[in-house]
Amino acid sequence: MGDGPDPGSERMSDLESLMWTLESDPYLSSNFANISFFDRAPDQERLRRRLWRASRVVPRLRRRVVPGFGPVTPAWHDDPDFDLDHHLRWVTLPQGAVDADALALATDLALAPFDTERPLWEFTVIDGLPDGRAAMVQKLHHTITDGKGGIRMSLEFIDLERDGPEPPPVDDGPPPPSRSTSPPALAAALIRNAEQAVRQFQGRAGSLAGSLTTSVRHPTQLATALAGVPGESAATVRSLVRQFGVVGSHRSPLWTDRSLQRELLVFDVPLDRIQQTARALGGSVNDVFVAAAAGGAGRYHRSRGSDVDELRMTMPVSTRTDRTSGGNAFSPTRVLVPLAADPRTRFGEIHDRLAVTKTERTLGLLSSLAGVAKVLPRPVLVRLARQQVMTVDFTTSNLKAAPFDLYIAGALMHHNYPIGPVMGTAWNLTTMSYRGKLDLGLHVDTAAVPDPALLAADISDAFDELLDLAP
Repeated sequence: MGDGPDPGSERMSDLESLMWTLESDPYLSSNFANISFFDRAPDQERLRRRLWRASRVVPRLRRRVVPGFGPVTPAWHDDPDFDLDHHLRWVTLPQGAVDADALALATDLALAPFDTERPLWEFTVIDGLPDGRAAMVQKLHHTITDGKGGIRMSLEFIDLERDGPEPPPVDDGPPPPSRSTSPPALAAALIRNAEQAVRQFQGRAGSLAGSLTTSVRHPTQLATALAGVPGESAATVRSLVRQFGVVGSHRSPLWTDRSLQRELLVFDVPLDRIQQTARALGGSVNDVFVAAAAGGAGRYHRSRGSDVDELRMTMPVSTRTDRTSGGNAFSPTRVLVPLAADPRTRFGEIHDRLAVTKTERTLGLLSSLAGVAKVLPRPVLVRLARQQVMTVDFTTSNLKAAPFDLYIAGALMHHNYPIGPVMGTAWNLTTMSYRGKLDLGLHVDTAAVPDPALLAADISDAFDELLDLAP
């Protein structure tokens, strides 16, 4: 036998291995998804052909995870029983269903854990919406790729016109015939399966709750020790302490409870007006986005008699330097965001703080830190991660799609709403720019925020007051 690498396998990176390890705590699940709305249902066989081809072009789409043992890193191996029909499903909602029913199903699907004996992705086409429209939930495990990589991966099945040409064939030939049952027959079963999986997931969380009450008492000591690697400067030490040396709990006196109960709300704002505001205030689109998220959080607290000055937010910063679609190249960062009622003041302070965050020296050290972390016993690592997550109030992420129309298997995509992972915080607000809008998905832990619609309204109002600052 040769000594070269196995063409059907791939080791996880240290970061991916860390995310995989943390999955033992359901609250730390890194699944992410999006729900796209179309003018009509995608053509079934055309979509199957494109996803079959994508699974050949992007190897992780046809590979399952083989866990490591001890310090041995988990690996991706070709699934000899790869079945496209397990990953691409079709459902038809009951008569009279509306978009809210599709969002509720998307929420259940996003939270349900993956079958780890198979590749970690699922696409579900949802038919039966009013006016002949349809939706599709695209769900991936974060170890496959990050948000930016996922957008690039979608180029394998997205067209620029309704009747776009078929891409060049791959060597493996066409997909096998579909074995799917009729879409109406699958709908009720899929919904039941998703609900059952969520209940089981919640049961796992309950069984872990007792062991996770014990926190790691001195994370600052860990940060300092890790920074003692030869060649690291005092500035790096300070950066590590800022990012990983936080103790205590989240800052919100209202968003204190945590659960695995979720609700998804979606809305959109005009991108051109966001850009005008950013130029007028001397900042970026992301500055406006974060200022609106913080503004909504401030409104929510003030309306309930709680005048909090700052909350802690986490957001990923892309470190990707190539044009690949698989794998992960990002670093999570934490920043204290002001909740000032005056939108101009709040924007200026957030602009300055985000500028500092983007220069954190820890951005280039995450892989090294993940490599060190993987030698820790799993219970210790999970407790440390859970303790750090509980210092965060909410999560944001900003992704770019396309300014023009996109099609999937003949269906025009009207909206593309992201469903970002909550991961133990109160809520996640992720935006994806598309067709001149910011499509926003607000993914809420309803134990922390029992009235998600009011929070969504507060964030929407905060966007409006920022847009009013543009000439």
